Amino acid sequence: MEFSFFTMIAQASLVAQCVLAFLLLMSIGSWGLMIQKAIALSAAQKKAQGGTVRFEKAATLREAVQSLGADPSSPLYYVAHQGVLEFNRSKELGNDSEVVVDNVRRALRQGVASEMSRLQNSLSLLATAANTAPFIGLFGTVWGIMSSFHSIGMLKTASLATVAPGISEALVATAIGLLVAVPATIGFNIFMGKIAQVDTLLVNFAGVFLNRVQRELNAHRPVTRTGSTEM
Repeated sequence: MEFSFFTMIAQASLVAQCVLAFLLLMSIGSWGLMIQKAIALSAAQKKAQGGTVRFEKAATLREAVQSLGADPSSPLYYVAHQGVLEFNRSKELGNDSEVVVDNVRRALRQGVASEMSRLQNSLSLLATAANTAPFIGLFGTVWGIMSSFHSIGMLKTASLATVAPGISEALVATAIGLLVAVPATIGFNIFMGKIAQVDTLLVNFAGVFLNRVQRELNAHRPVTRTGSTEM
């Protein structure tokens, strides 16, 4: 008798079929999430690189911030927004330059952390799929083997023709569990590497922003002249 993949699934027990259906849904969700994250992280990396270059080329802090305002989806936009808000707030309060720079530094750090948290969103689902799919498949395999041994007891025979179909159906669950887990694990590791690269770009941008703030403050600082006084 010839057995195909779909024939084995059709003849599997209800529990095994439910396990396979759950693994199929997990695989579809994992691939959809990986495609979404690949597009989002690639765009974030490109926008962060291009935005930093435009920010450095701007003549003033105002022009530099305006160069980022044209693209609110850029990861630099929120970081710069937090820095500008704190810069304006500190200047309105009349704080000295050191206090302004320190406040802006903390605001930029918070902005980078918030943006990185947004980029890492949903990756926990991918990690969950990578870690749990093999065990879910193993559960289906164990259940199938239990059913096979139950059939052996009912038929009172242990011939290979009796147990082989049930065991082969059971092992399909483990194979599918691995097919779900392996791409999810690879995708998770790749995305964590990309997120680390974006984090480096955001930290570098925060440093560029802070340098720009310091130059802006020094440009408006009154010059104190020392020397002899003419009588």
